[in-house]
Amino acid sequence: MTTNPPLDPASDLSGPGRGDNAIEAKEVEGLSQGQIVWRRFLRHRGAMFGLILLALVAIISFTAMGIGPIPGLWKYQDYNRSNPEILNGGAPTLSIPGFGSGGFAIGEHPFGQDDIGRDNFALVMKGVQTSLLVMIVMSIVALVIGVTVGALAGYYRKRVDQALMRFTDLVITLPVIVLGAVLGKLLSTIPIKLDWSQEVREGISASMPLLLAVMLGLILWPSLARLVRGEFLTLREREFVDSARVAGASDWRIITKHILPNAVGVIIVNTTLLMSTAVVLETALSFLGFGINPPLISLGNLISTYQGAFSTRPWLFWWPGLFIILIALSVNFIGDGLRDAFDPRTKRIPSEREMARTLIKANRAATGGAA
Repeated sequence: MTTNPPLDPASDLSGPGRGDNAIEAKEVEGLSQGQIVWRRFLRHRGAMFGLILLALVAIISFTAMGIGPIPGLWKYQDYNRSNPEILNGGAPTLSIPGFGSGGFAIGEHPFGQDDIGRDNFALVMKGVQTSLLVMIVMSIVALVIGVTVGALAGYYRKRVDQALMRFTDLVITLPVIVLGAVLGKLLSTIPIKLDWSQEVREGISASMPLLLAVMLGLILWPSLARLVRGEFLTLREREFVDSARVAGASDWRIITKHILPNAVGVIIVNTTLLMSTAVVLETALSFLGFGINPPLISLGNLISTYQGAFSTRPWLFWWPGLFIILIALSVNFIGDGLRDAFDPRTKRIPSEREMARTLIKANRAATGGAA
């Protein structure tokens, strides 16, 4: 009776690409596709960092300022209320070990005060809530339009594809920032020119973040539509789609039950990356005065309002800019992790410990099989 020799790292796992593939095959053995994707995503350090950072930003903002009728825990809930008492010239009272004298301390106004005494922490947290709202609503609108247009164009092809893609090309050629500025200006001026009632004007003004998010979704969907179309053009020629047609499945069922689930990776990844674009675009529009304007608060109009204080009170400029960067980077890191998780061609370089663990398991399996 012959026995199988133990696996040798130099011969079995150190060849070009063989070690990575062997370890990955052992790790995902017996797992479903969804479990494999989730496992890859959890092992992506950048994605985990972005997810934790974004969760912390959201938790702090909504815990401090509340949401809807639920009040927050921060004492300055009326963020637009002026305060005649300006402490320490409005400088931040936040103290972090290593960045100042003393230990960690939040103080009365951790992000400082503006020239009329308003608490900058409350303003920034309210701006973070606005940015998150715009980001989520925009992604939903762009997702619905992009997937619908791309799926119909990729599945039906011919005239339907030509008509939808020419319209998509038209939207892509329009400058996004200019189109967003025009639409934002129209949202604020139409109620006045049409002499609508004061109640309607106030309602539109209060809903400006939501309206702006919908408007951005109507602008940013073309890139997603083109990617979905490409996926559908490839998947509609696969054998499982032909089998569904032979079985008598309708076009709607083939699109929603057979092709769309296989294109979900591309959809999720690119929708995530669009979210960071929405945050930056909303900031740019509000900074230029075409987006969310006072008395509503957004990170963009905070930067616009306090740009003149950059040399005298720079903290009024730093904190909104810092949270814009944190939100955009977090979403981008999450998108990168999702892309690597859904892409089967992505290879992760295993650590020495993982290679040793896999070798031990393989040797035990070989020894047990021989016995």
